[in-house]
Amino acid sequence: MIQSIDRAARIMNLLQGARRLGISELAAALELPPSTVHGLVKSLQAHGLVAQEPGGNRYVLGPALLRLSSVYLDTLDVHARSLRRMYELSQRTGLASHLGVLLGTDVLVIHHDRRPDGSEQMPETGLTLPAHASALGKVLLAHDDDVRGQVLAGELADLTDATVTDATMLRDQLSDVRRTGLATSIEEAVLGDAAAAVPVADQDGRVIAALGVLAAADAFPLPDAILRELRDAARAISRDLGAR
Repeated sequence: MIQSIDRAARIMNLLQGARRLGISELAAALELPPSTVHGLVKSLQAHGLVAQEPGGNRYVLGPALLRLSSVYLDTLDVHARSLRRMYELSQRTGLASHLGVLLGTDVLVIHHDRRPDGSEQMPETGLTLPAHASALGKVLLAHDDDVRGQVLAGELADLTDATVTDATMLRDQLSDVRRTGLATSIEEAVLGDAAAAVPVADQDGRVIAALGVLAAADAFPLPDAILRELRDAARAISRDLGAR
């Protein structure tokens, strides 16, 4: 591992989620001298990967990351092939839909289609969700032995009273997800929010993404008609990717 690249990556990880940190805060988190961190931050800033707050001494993620993330999404066949299907899914169900892939032990939302009612909604594309506390994540964990093992062996963050933090209970849930092909999460990450998700497979039959719909917690369990639309959309995307 190249030390300077590792440190730069850790700086950007610390700044994710719209966090604003100064040199001293970054240095404390990295356990490095402030002068070393200052040099790394200035190098990242020169490439647009980090930006300094106007008139301030704190730093945020830079605009160059938007360009890089767009390039990354363009390389994901599942993203390109899901756009029309997800639009149709949201139109038919009246619910927002989202598509996620694994990023380490989290889920990266690579596309979010808003509810068609015109109400104000927070765009989710680019957000990371804890895999153990999200419907998308449970689908992906159920079909990835390596990442599932990592998650079950670690500490399960307690986000709400409904979050599953017991490894045995989560393992049982993931077994059910693998058997039924459907995962749900009800207020496990955010109070009032709930989701249902199903797998998306590629031409080799590997589950490479999860497709989900979002609703208020009091709307669960979802009607069978909505779950059918969700499954049909996931199957259509999978077929588009070459799956049988």
